[in-house]
Amino acid sequence: MSFQVQFISHFTDSISYLDSIRIALEGGCRWIQLRMKHASPEQVRSTAAQALPLCRRYGAVLILDDHVELVRETGADGVHLGLTDMPVAEARKLLPGGQFIIGGTANTLADIRLHAASGADYIGCGPLRFTTTKDKDKLAPVLGIEGYRSVIDGMRRESLTLPVVGIGGVTAEDIPALAATGLSGIALSGSILRAPDPVAEMRRVINIANSIH
Repeated sequence: MSFQVQFISHFTDSISYLDSIRIALEGGCRWIQLRMKHASPEQVRSTAAQALPLCRRYGAVLILDDHVELVRETGADGVHLGLTDMPVAEARKLLPGGQFIIGGTANTLADIRLHAASGADYIGCGPLRFTTTKDKDKLAPVLGIEGYRSVIDGMRRESLTLPVVGIGGVTAEDIPALAATGLSGIALSGSILRAPDPVAEMRRVINIANSIH
């Protein structure tokens, strides 16, 4: 199984949320999370309606951040839930397994244990380092490479087999070290959009990820 790359939508002065998704898709990413913190449900619904056909054209998965109630309505493939969002177990009652993907954010092995028992399909674990795309007051303790190694080792001891994706300040250069910890993939955002050529940077990330065996 190849090392997975997920893109989390974001924006800059010159790039909209939808533009960021288009950039990721053109660069070869096939897993998009529509994350629009502080946006209204109407704004998320509108952007999802435009993002979904784009994702389908590229054969990509579209996951909504937080908005469980919009998943069926928009035709998205699932939802990603933060530690302060709806509990995974509650979301799973609304979005049956096998039909919808549910991801859960984790910072500790205990978080992962809970998500696994609640029916999550994958874990977004982090942050790797401080990241400006998260609200400062909501940023969990930084894990670093050693933190990931410890979490993955703990999962192996407990026979927890959920895919775990590293998140939070991840760059292309981090991929080999993160893959070596046993992570299943990464999710990134800012490092792509800050690059001089975002599409080329996304392509570079995908190429590095594809070289991991």
